[in-house]
Amino acid sequence: MRLSRRLRNQRAADHQLSANQLGVMATLNRHGVLTIGEIAGFEKVRPPSTTRTVTSLEELGLVVREPHPTDRRQVLVRLADEGRRILAEDRKRRDAWLARRLHELPPEEKEILRSAAPILERLAAS
Repeated sequence: MRLSRRLRNQRAADHQLSANQLGVMATLNRHGVLTIGEIAGFEKVRPPSTTRTVTSLEELGLVVREPHPTDRRQVLVRLADEGRRILAEDRKRRDAWLARRLHELPPEEKEILRSAAPILERLAAS
């Protein structure tokens, strides 16, 4: 939790995006164009929460809603160019901070982290 908080502190001060907003943007970046229900499934939240998050991101010009080609009851959401830019800058800043911290570790601790990474990935995906 503390590492996650430290990484969040590396975000740019010029945008005030919430963790939920950044999570939705990252999901769209990773998986492409999705429905609200699909985003909610990836984010492990309810569709009404996702709708509110997507609406706020759309108002900021960070995502775009498009009509679903076969189901008029649904919409598709894609990451806008500005959203992609902000997400990339955010990731670059956090990655740089983490790389500096990892560089300071002794080789044996780096190896422990290398061994633990696949386990942490599986836990995060469950």
